[in-house]
Amino acid sequence: MRKAISTSIVIIGAILMTTAVYGAPLMVMPESEFDFGYVPQNSEISHVFWLYSKGDDTLKILKVVPG
Repeated sequence: MRKAISTSIVIIGAILMTTAVYGAPLMVMPESEFDFGYVPQNSEISHVFWLYSKGDDTLKILKVVPG
C-alpha cells in the first residue's frame, strides 16, 4: 500500500511541475455578447469587446470570425 501511495505522489508532483514549466495561454473575455436594443435602419453602431490574456504564456489570436 505504501508503494502505491508514494508512486501516486511522484506522478502528481511530475504533472504539477510540468504545468508550472510549460504555462498555457488563457484568454478571458468578460463580456461575450452585447444587446444594442432598438437600432434604426441604416444606423452605424459599434461596441468594443475587451480581451485579456491571463495565462502564463503568449496568447496568439490567429483568426477572428464575426458572427
